[in-house]
Amino acid sequence: MNFRTPHPFPPVILDDVRGARKMLSGVARMTPMEGSRHLSGLVGAPVHFKCENLQRTGSFKLRGAYVRIAGLSPVERAAGVVAASAGNHAQGVALASALLGVRSTVFMPVGAPLPKVAATREYGAEVRLHGHVVDETLAAAEEYAQETGAVFIHPFDHPDIIAGQGTVGLEILEQCPEVRTIVVGIGGGGLAAGIAVAVKAIRPDVRIVGVQAAGAACYPPSLAAGYPVAIGSLQTMADGIKVGRPGDVPFGLVQELVDEVRTVSEAELSSALLLCLERAKLVVEPAGASPVAALLSDPESFRGPVVALLSGGNVDPLLMQRILTHGMATAGRYLSLRVRLTDRPGALATLLSVLTVADANILDIGHVRTDPRLGLTEAEVDLHLETKGPEHCEEVTAELRGAGYLVVTD
Repeated sequence: MNFRTPHPFPPVILDDVRGARKMLSGVARMTPMEGSRHLSGLVGAPVHFKCENLQRTGSFKLRGAYVRIAGLSPVERAAGVVAASAGNHAQGVALASALLGVRSTVFMPVGAPLPKVAATREYGAEVRLHGHVVDETLAAAEEYAQETGAVFIHPFDHPDIIAGQGTVGLEILEQCPEVRTIVVGIGGGGLAAGIAVAVKAIRPDVRIVGVQAAGAACYPPSLAAGYPVAIGSLQTMADGIKVGRPGDVPFGLVQELVDEVRTVSEAELSSALLLCLERAKLVVEPAGASPVAALLSDPESFRGPVVALLSGGNVDPLLMQRILTHGMATAGRYLSLRVRLTDRPGALATLLSVLTVADANILDIGHVRTDPRLGLTEAEVDLHLETKGPEHCEEVTAELRGAGYLVVTD
């Protein structure tokens, strides 16, 4: 597909990415690549995780931010830099600025997770909380840049940012030279564009699949229209890819070089995050788990070996708790049911002994005695159980019914 979107910047090419890699030597880590036995079994071919969640600052964002700031003139550096972000870009800009001796100011939404705000400050940036959505924060940062002369560091819409993120693609080709498919999350498009530039120039046969959250998918309508299209409501837990409009610069590269863009649901994101934690022992944020969600949703459609890019691991603990609960529910790890029994001493103990045999863990229990459907000597017990999965849920239910109980599942 042709690059139809005009912009004032030159296109990003392989030499730019290679130059960025030299610049990042000793700054960004070559993050490890880990195999996933579970996903390999589902796909029918090797699946590897490229662990950018283990990068400095907890995401790939340091790469692009450092290259962009390092490329500033002495006059621009003296004026300082400013950025707007809810987390990962903020930390990348803060650390890159500190390493390069440049003053940085980062605008973050009022509701930004406290650990991300604290980390950004610890990296050396002045943090200003403004606005309740990223668009408001972005406007404040741009206004600050106009008033002070500070250089605005965009999170994805600049060639230097794209070149820096593209260094991930060079590492993937070195660490997994037999790769046939790379799966990467897409927000504004800087990471996917950079990887595509690097990989397609060296291995044009490698298929690159982008993944967006269904509730914040700006690329499908933009690709259909042939130019960046802004979407309205953004509803997703994956704040790292929660972007309402593709960047002008990355859009053209994604349009030309990325083979496919898929979407995943919130339930699939929860299941993917849970899998990363349980099976791979990796803490990954929802945006970083989006490639895993795509693999889980349709594993047989991917040609292996596959590399899934875990782009970040900066997740708020409270959000992690909610996501894990949701993921466990989606994976069939919880079972809610109501059991009818005779209301007499010892009846509950007998019921619990059946659950003990069935190896189900009781999370919550409640009695119902006032329902008009119940007989004079009957009661019902509401149970919320933790199980080992869907098959175990069926075994627990069968065990209760086999013991003579009337069971109603939710």
